[in-house]
Amino acid sequence: MDVKGEGFSVKVIKTEVVAPKQLWHDHWLPLTNLDLLVPPFDVGSFFCYKKSHESDDITTILDALKTSLSQALALFYPLAGEIVRTTAGEPEIHCNNKGVDFTEASADVELWDLNFYNPNECMEGKLMPKRHHGVLAIQVTMLKCGGMVIACMFDHRVADGYSANMFVSSWADMTRSDPPSFLPSFRRSILNARRPTVYSTSVSNVFLPLSHLPSLDIDPTTESELNQDSLLNRIYYVEGDQLKRLQVLASENGCRRSKLESFTSFLWKITASFLEYSGHHGRMCNIAVAVDGRRRLSEGEGAEREKLMAAHFGNVLSIPFGAIRSKDLKEMSLPLVAYEVHKFLRSAATKEHFMELIDWVEDQRPKPLISRPFAGTEKAFSIMVSSGQRFSIMDKMDFGWGKLVFGSCYVPVARKDCYVMTMASPMNEDDWIVYMHLPRKHLNYMEAHASHLLKPLTINYLKF
Repeated sequence: MDVKGEGFSVKVIKTEVVAPKQLWHDHWLPLTNLDLLVPPFDVGSFFCYKKSHESDDITTILDALKTSLSQALALFYPLAGEIVRTTAGEPEIHCNNKGVDFTEASADVELWDLNFYNPNECMEGKLMPKRHHGVLAIQVTMLKCGGMVIACMFDHRVADGYSANMFVSSWADMTRSDPPSFLPSFRRSILNARRPTVYSTSVSNVFLPLSHLPSLDIDPTTESELNQDSLLNRIYYVEGDQLKRLQVLASENGCRRSKLESFTSFLWKITASFLEYSGHHGRMCNIAVAVDGRRRLSEGEGAEREKLMAAHFGNVLSIPFGAIRSKDLKEMSLPLVAYEVHKFLRSAATKEHFMELIDWVEDQRPKPLISRPFAGTEKAFSIMVSSGQRFSIMDKMDFGWGKLVFGSCYVPVARKDCYVMTMASPMNEDDWIVYMHLPRKHLNYMEAHASHLLKPLTINYLKF
């Protein structure tokens, strides 16, 4: 089967199922209360490599990847299962050893001709697999130049970015015949609710049950710029000097804001300007930031608890957010916006917040839940921001045929939520790579008004 892309085509050679080398007994693994906060959507990642200097041929490389994948799935066994529903209607993982779809493909394109600035062009339906069943799909595509792209698509309910990084890093280690970087833990009890449950009203401001959503009348003539069907993927780089300057601009009176707080403030403020510019005056403008709770939940619990949380495979995220009318947000100074970002992030960066969140979900079960800014409780524009700097993928994703030259997350075009991920640059430790999944007109507005900060990711920058 040939898949035609813009400027190149991809030929699927074969798709087979790779199962764990050592089978686990058939059983059901419940999702944790924090997993139950994640909607049923997919998230992907891809990793690019130059031609290997080794003498191994393509068949040898693919066989090695499948063998080590089988070994890795024996450790990360839920990835070889399926999501099913309990009698109460909640999702859980059926650990049935069915394996994952592994697609071998070839593309008539050179690595340096891939358009990373516009990943829709080279990834969607081409180098990125679709997950038809199970919780993980993998595609390995050999390029005309001898390079290779390894792409994974995960069910987000099973793995957050931290967990996906654990798996791929360990798979790469095992391909090199090294011990895995991570030994995952699936101990659900470490995220159990307290008895009795204890929480304040603040956690119900972060998420809410789907059953509480109102019905809103949407006027299509005023929603063209925010049309969720027009969401595109773009990848930019931000130079370290520009990040430092932004950090200085967002800080005042001795309050030094982090780079993530500063960048989030910039994104929030320029989004408000876009809404006002495009005629959506006074629209509620929401910005949410994913906060990982692994370190917070182990605070004061000793080294053993810290190791367990660091090894936990699943979702350990809260999504605090800020909400300000676009008209007001546009007029605010950048330091004031940064203060608002710092304030809502600080509210979630505690052990008690995550304990309360776990307890609150316990009392909502089995009702499906949703992050409040994306619930559509009013006409609003919402963006989710996530940070991937801590993953340091460039040094870890070596499968044995050379270092990773570029890697990124990937959001399927079908997803309707606006998403931004910041990552470390492979070229300069001070630079950032920024992945954006936003409406076309919003992206165009930012490129026109912030070209000094957001620069399209090109091969000239990556220096292949």
